[in-house]
Amino acid sequence: MLVEALVALAAAGGGAVVQAAGTDAWNGLRHRVGEIFGGGDAARAQAELERLDRTARALAPDAPAGLAVQRLREEGVWAGRFETLLEGLDDAGREHVADELCELLAFVAASAGDTAAATGRAVAREGGSAVTGIKTTGGARPGPARAVHTGDAEATGTDSSAVSGIVHD
Repeated sequence: MLVEALVALAAAGGGAVVQAAGTDAWNGLRHRVGEIFGGGDAARAQAELERLDRTARALAPDAPAGLAVQRLREEGVWAGRFETLLEGLDDAGREHVADELCELLAFVAASAGDTAAATGRAVAREGGSAVTGIKTTGGARPGPARAVHTGDAEATGTDSSAVSGIVHD
């Protein structure tokens, strides 16, 4: 059984796969994940690359299934795969893969930036503000930001603002 920190790392790995899908970070993530799971075995690495390709197709904006549900599903699938991989290793192997996962997370954070997908509706009234998507304040985060299938935005009343997409304050 894994300690909580490794379970959290596996979950973050699943999130990174989903976050990188459809971004410039995808090819780098794909290659690194293949190496992590392959462990030097080219056939195992290739099998993981094929799984990643299925994930990318499932998360494409024109995929037939609901995007929000599919993102959650794929995140869970990959979190489980990372957790199973970590559980099957000895202590030295587990430490090595954990280090590789940490590097992968840093790479995705720097390369993929923020992503908002299939968000709800933003409603602002009476001078309020609302955002359905991504809002950064105090300067932009490193990496790009991407918003797809964001909800409607409605602002009523003086000085109200509602945005569906990306806002940098």
